[in-house]
Amino acid sequence: MEARKRFNLSPFQSILIGFALVIILGSLLLVFPFSSKDRSWTPFINSLFTSTSAVCVTGLSIYNISEHFSIFGQIVLLTLIQIGGLGVIVVALSLALITGKKLGLSEREAIKEAIAAPEIGGVIKMVKFIIKAVFTIEFIGALLMMPAFCKDYGLKGVWYSFFHSISAFCNAGFDILGIEGSSSLSLYSANTLINIVIMLLIIIGGIGFFVWSDFYNHKFHFSKYKLQSKLVLIISLILIFIPAIYFFIVEFNGLDIKERILVSLFQSVTLRTAGFSTVNLQAISHFGVAIMIGLMLIGGSSGSTAGGMKTNTIGILFFSTIAVFFRRKETVVFKRRIDDSIVRSASAIFLMYMVLFIISGLLISAIDGLKLSDCLFESASAIGTVGLTLGITPILSTPSKLILIILMYIGRAGGLTFIYATFKSSSTISSYPVEKIIVG
Repeated sequence: MEARKRFNLSPFQSILIGFALVIILGSLLLVFPFSSKDRSWTPFINSLFTSTSAVCVTGLSIYNISEHFSIFGQIVLLTLIQIGGLGVIVVALSLALITGKKLGLSEREAIKEAIAAPEIGGVIKMVKFIIKAVFTIEFIGALLMMPAFCKDYGLKGVWYSFFHSISAFCNAGFDILGIEGSSSLSLYSANTLINIVIMLLIIIGGIGFFVWSDFYNHKFHFSKYKLQSKLVLIISLILIFIPAIYFFIVEFNGLDIKERILVSLFQSVTLRTAGFSTVNLQAISHFGVAIMIGLMLIGGSSGSTAGGMKTNTIGILFFSTIAVFFRRKETVVFKRRIDDSIVRSASAIFLMYMVLFIISGLLISAIDGLKLSDCLFESASAIGTVGLTLGITPILSTPSKLILIILMYIGRAGGLTFIYATFKSSSTISSYPVEKIIVG
């Protein structure tokens, strides 16, 4: 924190630098022979890619994690996932609180931005609540999965339970089951317990810490929730169930009813930036892949373990569009007016993600000579910090890997954080003359 004061860093710049430092440290640890099973050195570009994927809770991987990395390497990965899920600033300031350090206004401002809290008041109390809740939920998730994993893998099932509980809650999508291909949990596609536990962990981690606080304070009294929580919950439900209905009717109609329901719901939930899969994604139709790309780009919610444009952003843009259709001067959501600056920010984030997604897909396709649709899927998965792949990640060239690393980094730090950290606010106080331009 002293360094941040010395260099006069904004909270947004602190978040970006924090993520970058953890990624570099993780990369260095994964390079060494003691991190791999065969005690060989891991090429730095591959360790950088894996570390970025872990810290940015993405799940894209060049290697089969269980086959390449030793137990030490897997522990490093899990630590990176946990730090990335909580957020670097939250972890750093939590350690400061544990050691008894008093936090000033600048530190509290950094926490506010990291957890997407609407105001600076009460952020310390909220961080304490978040830390307790995170470890409690992950522990319960691991306990619930132990019977299934221990039955299949013996004592290793305990480690598998904790690894997959943390990976699911943090929306990371890394697995250590050693199953070849992208269908990381294909052996459990019909297992009700594993499906439900992992889906709940993904959803709880992806709705955001602010929503947790509202639920903790008001339980099921939805009318008392803050506007942000209402918007997140409603859009999240829509984005889970409508695609699930499509998958059930169109994509997985060859399965029995029980497995069909589980698989359809699981794919819809995991697209919210989790990255696990219980089916072969290469068997999905082109239209289904397009739907998946859209859901991956949207991602989870602000102030959560998830990435993407965020449900809040899409919700604001939707209601802004409705306001235009009905010729309203203001954007209104649940009888509350949305400030024009929020609408402008949402528009900027949407445009930034779409431009990065399309340009990156085109570049990867041109560099490696791969199908454009596969490359667009990969770039959406990276910037949405999802981790699903159509199988091209291991064969990408170094330039393409670097493109995905940048996308994962921006996707986890957040579009608005990246914009605010990169561009200084204008100090212009004068107003220019207004002139109308015809659009549409």
